Amino acid sequence: MPAMFLANARIVDGTAPEPTPPQGVVIEGGRIREVSPGARPPAGAETIDLGGRVLMPGLIDCHVHVVAVEASLARNAMLPDSLVAARSIRLQGEMLMRGFTTVRDVGGADLGQALAVEEGTVLGPRLIISGKALSQTGGHCDFRGPFDDTPPRFSRRLGALGRLCDGVPAVRQAAREEIKAGARFVKIMANGGVASPTDPIHFLGFSREEITAVVEEASNAGTYVSAHLYTDAAIRRAVECGVHSLEHCNLITAATARLAAERGAVAVPTLVTYDKLSEEGEALGIGPEAVAKVDDVRLAGMESLAIMQRAGLPMAYGSDLLGPMHRHQSEEFVIRGRVMPAQAVIASATWIAARLCRMEGEIGCVAPGAHADLIVVDGDPLADLSLLTGQGRHMPLILKGGAVVKQARW
Repeated sequence: MPAMFLANARIVDGTAPEPTPPQGVVIEGGRIREVSPGARPPAGAETIDLGGRVLMPGLIDCHVHVVAVEASLARNAMLPDSLVAARSIRLQGEMLMRGFTTVRDVGGADLGQALAVEEGTVLGPRLIISGKALSQTGGHCDFRGPFDDTPPRFSRRLGALGRLCDGVPAVRQAAREEIKAGARFVKIMANGGVASPTDPIHFLGFSREEITAVVEEASNAGTYVSAHLYTDAAIRRAVECGVHSLEHCNLITAATARLAAERGAVAVPTLVTYDKLSEEGEALGIGPEAVAKVDDVRLAGMESLAIMQRAGLPMAYGSDLLGPMHRHQSEEFVIRGRVMPAQAVIASATWIAARLCRMEGEIGCVAPGAHADLIVVDGDPLADLSLLTGQGRHMPLILKGGAVVKQARW
């Protein structure tokens, strides 16, 4: 791969309230070699003069489901693997063209998909996977209705986001199997959910003993547990059991947010999905009983951001969109910007997200040694977060691993 030099780049990475003065960025072998005002292009390097445009690290979304190609998760699980895989390829390509160069899949994607991206067979973001999410019978991955007592049938399908396991021995085995199959962390469903039919939001998923067992298995493998959580009681219990990544957190209280911060946890709010489920869910085949649950969590979401920010609980970027609603992925920036400073919102999709992905210094930054995952933005996103929306309309240049995946004229 030939060397590249980006001249006159004003860097925005979520660590400062203003863009830097113009910098030169040297890229060699797919990684950043130098960033400085005095940097010069290596011999034979392609030079692109950004003319003072903003250069950002590639964005990171820490809560996606790249196999959720249908809005109805029950229907999604019944689709042929071949169709899910084909649709997922398109979905991942669209994410990359929005500037997301890394995504963390919290239920569904498998190692083959991650390797296909890594080897360049599929053009998409770097894919950090949990494998199948772990759920209890009647929990957030059990889409059998109350009158369906047939055994679970679809957990091995690519379109299934999770698998069912009950009791400490079963959850230990499930966690070990997902880690063996390439999971970089373990996802559990520890609260009721919107899209599933028999678990109201207030249900506490898994016993303390089951959660603690999964946390131990993850720790034994050198990784952590991520949990689907809404209510304060569920969040507090998960934190006390050692869960590290707290997904959603819409109904968190100040005291629990402080406890989570003290324990070193990270929250991943996903507010955009509730807006879109409320607006589009029923038309896309999500049952009215599920849509009716949405307001239980949607209306508290904005306050949860303020609570977690005041408590000093780090928040990574997440979207959690399904099917055709994936097109709204970047709108989470604008939603958070109504409550949080733009710098903090950008940090959630750069260095905080990189830390949660355990790739700090490799992604989410513009620094020597990092992957050359970079986006150029027309305008200053610190002044206008909507520049990060619009399906990449304001991003004339996108690099992943030093390779140009989009280049428009300016």
